[in-house]
Amino acid sequence: MNRIFETPLYPYRRSPDQDAAGPVRHPVVVVGAGPVGLAAAIDLALHDVPVVVLDDNDKVSFGSRAICFAKRPLEILDRLGCGAPMVEKGVTWNLGKVYFGERRVYGFNLLPEAGHKRPAFINLQQYHFEKYLVDRVRELEAEGRPIEIRGRNRVTAVEPSADGVRIDVETPEGPYRLAADWLIACDGAGSPVRAMMGLDFVGRVFEDNFLIADVRMEADFPTERWFWFDPPFNKGQSALLHKQPDGVWRIDLQLGWDIDKEREKKPENVIPRLKAMLGEDARFELEWVSIYTFQCRRMERFRHGRVVFAGDAAHQVSPFGARGANSGLQDTDNLVWKLKLMLDGLAPESLLDSYDDERLHGADENIRNSTRSTDFITPKSEASRLFRDAVLDLSESFAFARPLVNSGRLSVPCTYDGSPLNGADAGDMPARTRPGSPAADAPVAGGWLLDRLGAGFQLLTIDRDAPDRLDVDGVEIARVALSASDDPSGALAERYLGATSGAVYLMRPDQHVAARWLAFDEEAVRAALKRAVGRET
Repeated sequence: MNRIFETPLYPYRRSPDQDAAGPVRHPVVVVGAGPVGLAAAIDLALHDVPVVVLDDNDKVSFGSRAICFAKRPLEILDRLGCGAPMVEKGVTWNLGKVYFGERRVYGFNLLPEAGHKRPAFINLQQYHFEKYLVDRVRELEAEGRPIEIRGRNRVTAVEPSADGVRIDVETPEGPYRLAADWLIACDGAGSPVRAMMGLDFVGRVFEDNFLIADVRMEADFPTERWFWFDPPFNKGQSALLHKQPDGVWRIDLQLGWDIDKEREKKPENVIPRLKAMLGEDARFELEWVSIYTFQCRRMERFRHGRVVFAGDAAHQVSPFGARGANSGLQDTDNLVWKLKLMLDGLAPESLLDSYDDERLHGADENIRNSTRSTDFITPKSEASRLFRDAVLDLSESFAFARPLVNSGRLSVPCTYDGSPLNGADAGDMPARTRPGSPAADAPVAGGWLLDRLGAGFQLLTIDRDAPDRLDVDGVEIARVALSASDDPSGALAERYLGATSGAVYLMRPDQHVAARWLAFDEEAVRAALKRAVGRET
């Protein structure tokens, strides 16, 4: 067993707050030190917003849990200062294969175009992922940033009010009480905060169960995603194989609905299933075994006054598609810059309503795609099964059928079409970089576009003149000026100009496009910035 499971990364230490005469008030408290909570806290600290993270544990999550981290979250992690070690440790992959029975029916490439800093995906066990995030927290603490993790601090009560939240906390040395201007609940699918507030999910629970097993073994399978429909080793069901670092492989086996979950998790039942897949002579060691059931559900709203929910605490999807942790990281990426502006008095509190507008849109998109994947993987009728099998048969020889194959539509970033924050959109420009869309990376002179954009409002100009800085009622916009000479590959022009000769883009702090024009117009830029911070709609 990996020793990282047993090492306290943020052990309990008594806080001065526990000895205070009354509840000490903090600007932001984050509940949950998983990937989403830690990312939120790091982002807040980088924005110089004081943050305290409370977690009832003191170490990383046991088992792999999430393993697939997509390109857009990796770009977010680069901005947070911890993407590089994760990519270096992780298993990089862009390719996948789909099998029907024993036949390979087709392969796919999730990032067929060149000119991106990050791959389509890396596979990295969640315990490694969390360790790198904690390492980043320690770096920020050493720099004097306002961030703190309190291990073995279990939240037992939450009392929201019009201007803040009261939080009761239990520790090994007894209880104490905190106050917060804002609370971000990142405490997982079983969210105690959600339960304390009497809130719940709406959505579907699917009638099927899957065995998840992480095994240590030496194998020469390529670093690809392999998915089987109706394989000979799991007849009538499905299977999935992924490579992870350190000689660990993730295997998912569909089991059906009417099973004894505890019995199926026992090694004497798991090992024969794995040998049927890997071969009787396969030598492996079980690291992690569990049974999961598909759920595609979300809260009706993610913001409830001064309490905001993110990640699995706010929404759940089936794991095929790698949408859980990836969408959670996009939640906090969307939330933190808005909270910063509001706390600084530069935006109204109503700006946070756009977190619901945009991330509910993202959650619905994920749930829709995840539900379709689940329905294709586990047909609910004989007619549905016949259709699915016909699609798989045709896809071996006919390209038109391959887009219909759904072994899990893999995570892609959400475009906030229809967002109240979106501004002007000039015509005859590429659809992929329209307002609401995440910035598309491209190689530029001296590095990569997303690294140049940073984490504030930016005016990206391509062969267009504009001031180096603008101040719009206290909100600063910095210019990133590029030209044709900065675009040797042509990728920048393809992704941002199309048929036009130049352009001006207003980029949000989360690197989504706020507005774009063919030329600089100061009045238009100011109006778009006011719209993007919720001052005008």
